[in-house]
Amino acid sequence: MAPRSLLRTCPLCEAVCGLSITLDDNDRVLSVRGDRDDPFSKGFICPKGAGFGKLDDDPDLVTTPLIRDDADFRPASWDEAFDLIAQRFAAVHAAHGTGATAVYLGNPTAHTIAGALYAPALVRALSTRHVYSASTADQMPKQVAAGLMFGDPMVVPVPDLDRTDYLLMLGANPLESNGSLCTAPNFPGRLKALRARGGKLVVVDPRATRTAELADEHLFIRPGTDAYLLFAVVHTLFAENLADVSVEVDGLDELRAAAADFTPEVATERTGIPAETIRRIARELAAAPTAAVYARIGTCTTEFGTLTQWLVDAINVLTGNLDAPGGAMFATPAALGITRTKPFRPGRWTSRVRELPETMGELPVATLADELETPGEGQIRALVTVAGNPVLSAPSGARLDVGLAGLDFMVSVDRYVNETTRHANVILPPPRSIQSPHYDFALLHFAVRNYARYSRPLVPLDGRPSESAVLARLAAAVSGQPHHSDEAVAMIDELVIAGMLHKAGMSDRRDELEGADTTEQRVDLMLKLGPYGAWNGGDLGLRTLLDNPHGIDLGPLEPRLPGVLLTATGRVDLAPQPLLADVSRLREGLAASAPPMVLIGRRQLRSNNSWMHNIEALVGGSNHCTLHIHPDDADRLGIGEAAEITSAAGSLTVQVELTSAIMPGVVSLPHGWGHAASTTQSVARAHAGVNANALTDNSIVDAITGTAVFNGVPVTVGPA
Repeated sequence: MAPRSLLRTCPLCEAVCGLSITLDDNDRVLSVRGDRDDPFSKGFICPKGAGFGKLDDDPDLVTTPLIRDDADFRPASWDEAFDLIAQRFAAVHAAHGTGATAVYLGNPTAHTIAGALYAPALVRALSTRHVYSASTADQMPKQVAAGLMFGDPMVVPVPDLDRTDYLLMLGANPLESNGSLCTAPNFPGRLKALRARGGKLVVVDPRATRTAELADEHLFIRPGTDAYLLFAVVHTLFAENLADVSVEVDGLDELRAAAADFTPEVATERTGIPAETIRRIARELAAAPTAAVYARIGTCTTEFGTLTQWLVDAINVLTGNLDAPGGAMFATPAALGITRTKPFRPGRWTSRVRELPETMGELPVATLADELETPGEGQIRALVTVAGNPVLSAPSGARLDVGLAGLDFMVSVDRYVNETTRHANVILPPPRSIQSPHYDFALLHFAVRNYARYSRPLVPLDGRPSESAVLARLAAAVSGQPHHSDEAVAMIDELVIAGMLHKAGMSDRRDELEGADTTEQRVDLMLKLGPYGAWNGGDLGLRTLLDNPHGIDLGPLEPRLPGVLLTATGRVDLAPQPLLADVSRLREGLAASAPPMVLIGRRQLRSNNSWMHNIEALVGGSNHCTLHIHPDDADRLGIGEAAEITSAAGSLTVQVELTSAIMPGVVSLPHGWGHAASTTQSVARAHAGVNANALTDNSIVDAITGTAVFNGVPVTVGPA
């Protein structure tokens, strides 16, 4: 059989690029290139996408269930693995109740159909409030701010990159990350196009990142002080009568009052950015024909992350750029998701030990170690992890490492034996990516252009269960239901399909759904009931996407207010009470002295969290685990080739890389490193690096969401 080229969407980051993959007659990936006919990505591909084949065919992947006997894993059948899970979870439930079980969902669950459609069933089956995910180590402040302002945490504005004249970007480095909570394939090309058409790009970051190097202007800022800068911009817009609100809002006067104390001069003391520069930025935002403010993980993972995200969109409102072409707009995803009927309300319950708030049904991962360690009713005794490695990606990694070792039982759905899954009693491996279907349910909520694409599996499963079946059978096993058949998938699907059809008043149309299995029929239903759907006045359904394997362009973003609002008044809330209440904490920070040295993270082009370090091609180039430090700081502190860095949580010795691209008083470590010798990832072990989260103090969080503080961590640095 001759090599053949097939199409699918890249699942390795948020950019949703189309790929053209060439397979040999053994179904192994020969080459990967960008799909030039994809209307959204237009052939763009990054090093991660180019390495897709190596990731998919890594010889260190787990390919059969593993059961741990004492310290060693042994291969097992699927039935034996699920039988053991059912037996051990039943024992935990009998001894401690369902409240002693927990689940952690890692970042890759957002990039798979199985994660979107069947992870919720697993959470329901566990019947516990101990639900944790990577969201509270990343994006929750943005979603909570959006939920409080617009009534729905999935209604998140994104910059209309292709039409804006002025983009202010804080704490984001899309030339390395490819974008985050802003789905935009070829983000670098879109930024270059912005400048080519005469627009202006301003980047605010403690590092002169690759994105900052591309910008018209780069402003160094002390880590964790973005809220002071943005409040000063709000202050200026009011003080100079520059505000021009074009949408219906509540809370304008309350926002004005909250900003009164945060003058540009006050902000200068905290941020290091001159007052006149702050005023100029405010004036430029107000004067630009179109403008947008965009802030991401560098601002989310700080002590005032939610306040910062609120102020981002408050400025978009005040400058007349919310829900306007070229401003900050709302995508219209093609697939109908969960439809909220009541305004968003966070903090419906709190964690057991530290009373940190629930958000969107989950608790902050910053308190996971506490819940593992602290005895008493509700202490976690059994844990499920899905595509996650919190020992490396969550705060207080060393404590998590110890806590996981003390569990009664643990099961992991994962490709690797890594720093977290090595503690599991059972590891359930998903199939290769090219054996799985793909549709980006979550990420297309944040797309800068409306678009849809579906990819069927490129090669058959060869007798192993699909990822959907693994999660569905796991849900059945932990809840004491029959789990010996892949029919668990169909049982879940039929319940969901019946419920959606009943809610839509279309119960008699079940037989009209198309698809090779019930998973595809769910996709077909969500598309047909969606805003472009064949059952909602349009023509979109699964068949349409199958007939257009390169994807379908559904047009530029369009104004959607007030239709997407779910606030009590039907207007944008510019002054939500939980946010106003937290302003006093920000104000108190004005009197605090800045620490002499702080730590921040950094993104790397060839890396996405902790699971891409086992491929030689992806740990080369600039992907090294080094401590970035300004030469002046290194000289002042007497630091040579290595440094010892210490925080309230721990200490590390790490190789140093001198660079003037980082501002004095700041050091930077990339996340996701610190690979343990006991894992089976041979390449990662050879490039182990250090775990930056040994330094992350999980006692310091964003007060509103409990999100961990990874940026602006006070540290001392000295020679090793």
